[in-house]
Amino acid sequence: MEDLTTCEEQPPSPLPDAWTNQHADSDAQRKNDEPKAVGGFVLVHAGAGYHSESKAKEYKHACKRACQRAVERLRAGALAVEAVAAALVELEDSPFTNAGMGSNLNLSGEIECDASIMDGKSLHYGSVGALRSIKNPVLVANRLLSEAQKGKLSAGRIPPCFLVGRGAHDWAVAHGIPSCPADKMATKFSLSAYKRNKRKMEIAEKLDTVENPVKKRRRRQSSETENGSGGLDTIGAIVVDQEGNVAAAVSSGGLAMKHPGRVGQAAHYGCGCWAQNACNTNSYSTAVSTSGCGEHLIRTMLARECSAAMQSEDAHQALLDAMQNKFISSPFLAGEDRVLGGVIVLRCCRCEEDQPSEDIQACLVEFLWSHSTESMCVGYMSAQDGKAKGGPCWGNAECVSSSFMGLPGGRDPPPPLTIPLTIPLTLPLTIPLTIPLTIPSPSPSPSPHHPLTIPLTLPPSGPSSSSCCCCCMRFGRTAPEGGWRGTVVVLLVEERMMRPSTHISRLPPGAVPGHSLAIEGGVCRLTSASEEGP
Repeated sequence: MEDLTTCEEQPPSPLPDAWTNQHADSDAQRKNDEPKAVGGFVLVHAGAGYHSESKAKEYKHACKRACQRAVERLRAGALAVEAVAAALVELEDSPFTNAGMGSNLNLSGEIECDASIMDGKSLHYGSVGALRSIKNPVLVANRLLSEAQKGKLSAGRIPPCFLVGRGAHDWAVAHGIPSCPADKMATKFSLSAYKRNKRKMEIAEKLDTVENPVKKRRRRQSSETENGSGGLDTIGAIVVDQEGNVAAAVSSGGLAMKHPGRVGQAAHYGCGCWAQNACNTNSYSTAVSTSGCGEHLIRTMLARECSAAMQSEDAHQALLDAMQNKFISSPFLAGEDRVLGGVIVLRCCRCEEDQPSEDIQACLVEFLWSHSTESMCVGYMSAQDGKAKGGPCWGNAECVSSSFMGLPGGRDPPPPLTIPLTIPLTLPLTIPLTIPLTIPSPSPSPSPHHPLTIPLTLPPSGPSSSSCCCCCMRFGRTAPEGGWRGTVVVLLVEERMMRPSTHISRLPPGAVPGHSLAIEGGVCRLTSASEEGP
């Protein structure tokens, strides 16, 4: 019992506390300076897989807490890499996520975790794989990153950026990260799932010995469909701070009943997460975090592929193309029946041409998520300061709707249909705003696989220093008149009421996981002032 108490009462994140101590003087000085505007944005996910309606509240609550934790760090002046680590700690501590304590058990009945983190400013990276007996693996990855930034070790040795197994555990303990007894890492949920999976495996192995190859193959395919993608729930987060720096992180307990020592995409460079500030060759700062079947994500290096795609002019279409061509239809996965995965991405840039004055700096953050699994749980929040003058009002914003595409047999979908919408808003506005929509089909034979892009323009209603909005498109049924029918859900967040928003994205009815895609997202305009107005 003492071991359990020791394990559970450890500080959730020693790194943010250390950051606070090291920069206490600068924080105090910053609080006395004018103005007190602090910007930043966080987008988190609780995994791409299957999220049951019965646990939807718990998944959303975990994402909400993770957003709040990251925003607390941003408002304290922390950089993106510290904020993203804080978000991951909160998600790892949830008993409903497959990361840290309570993760999936492997074949031996043990928990081995993977995690990685990347700083877009320095481009440093830290990662751990098959790590046992550490409550928060992301803290070890973060510490590897921060130690590498200090330079070479004694005798000119290169500091490690990726450690696995026993070596990773011993390194973590030597650097002040407490160990948690292995028998305390499992929860009642993970133990119960392990027992169920073990019984299924025993039954399957018995049947394998008596069935002919054809029946065996059919049964395995049926079992795969029945089980769905419920275990593919790696967690992750991406953050942009007030200085425009980006960071990304990911953490996972891996597949249920995996072989001991297996390392998933959460620990692999360019596969689990990616973050890169804008530079001479890149116009946008980008951050990506992935989830899904680790082997699929490793073989396609999906995180880095999506980051590169975000340099295109149309972020929504670029992500759609990357997920379709670099993932679902990737030649590296040509032999797979279903390709399962999901990503969250953001890109940001300074709005040089849209500055109201020299004293106000604006940053445009485009955020998107996409998945080929049945569902994906996400949450997002702005850290924009709530001290702006002028009262409640809304500014200009453009939003991108969700899209759904994917045709069986690798057939090409019809060309995209782009429909501009201008929606007049009357304040006060009821949030969320749901708008029924019927779209005539441009093709003679309407198909639920037709990709849709809907730029949504919100007209101005007065001066505002910042605004955030998200547009989600729901569709999938063919209207009687031969078109599309669904709803556009517009979510707006006024800067004085910045609360975390959570959402479980699902494929439309009838869509086949592993062969179809869902994409949703929005745009957030962050503004900070160099001095307060009169």
